[in-house]
Amino acid sequence: MRVLLTGGAGFIGSHLAARLLDAGYHIAVVDDLNDFYSPAMKRANLASLARSPRFSFYALDICHAEALRAVFARHRPELLIHLAARVGVRASLSQPWLYERVNFHGTLTLLNLCRDFPPEKFLFASSSSVYGNSSPVPFSEDIPYCLPISPYGVTKLAGEWLCRNFAEHTGVPTLCLRLFSVYGPRQRPDLVLHKFTRLIERGEEVPVLGDGSGARDYTYIDDILTGLLAAIEYTGSRFEVINLGNNRPVVLNDLLTLLEAKLGRPARRRQLPPSSADMQQTWANIEKAQRLLNYQPQTTLEDGVEEFLRWYRAQAAK
Repeated sequence: MRVLLTGGAGFIGSHLAARLLDAGYHIAVVDDLNDFYSPAMKRANLASLARSPRFSFYALDICHAEALRAVFARHRPELLIHLAARVGVRASLSQPWLYERVNFHGTLTLLNLCRDFPPEKFLFASSSSVYGNSSPVPFSEDIPYCLPISPYGVTKLAGEWLCRNFAEHTGVPTLCLRLFSVYGPRQRPDLVLHKFTRLIERGEEVPVLGDGSGARDYTYIDDILTGLLAAIEYTGSRFEVINLGNNRPVVLNDLLTLLEAKLGRPARRRQLPPSSADMQQTWANIEKAQRLLNYQPQTTLEDGVEEFLRWYRAQAAK
């Protein structure tokens, strides 16, 4: 199968591309290698993928329709997996127009091209950020409405509605997968686990927003990949929104305590005011994923953190 994967140089995308190559797929990755975090990290993610003769890479902005059209025409993708996005809820407060452009307009650009080059399936990576603070926990896909509290969350929810409209008008099976706090090797350096590890190792202050009671449904990368691969194989209804989480929220203070134990040194905690873009908690109801995708996360937080630290130390040694 020929796959077009946007955002394939990033954390989740590069892991997914490797799995798909191992399974025999032909992969064309589109990624603009932007500087939200080090482009060198993204190039390193691509290095091992580039060894495969079934891999192609295009350094393109997903909003550039004509350049993307040439990629579609060349590869004629049978499956489109759209992971590319501007990420980070706090950064979206200061750059809402950029988030609107990439996450909304970029998604619309891809969907419009899919009308001319229809794939057999379209997968869209959404986010737990769409739920906001008003949704009852655990978050369920069938709540009447979502109230995201960040521009990032708004753009992801808008992307879901674009996908729904696309599926209704074209008949192309489309899945929106709401990912919950993915962590593991290659994780972005701005995310909590990576950031806290780096600061503790350096003996620098660790910023704790609010009282540290906020909770996240941390989900290990291998479990997310299992869900994504199952979504590729799914042959049910034309359109679905599905949570991919761990169903076990972890309080920030507890994560920090675990890191202190794993690293063998205390964190120099610095309490700061909470961010208005941060949700108080995320917690995935995964019953729908279990029913439709046979999804069942396997990795405990302790094991997942250990795997991340093994990767982190290997990178530090380099």
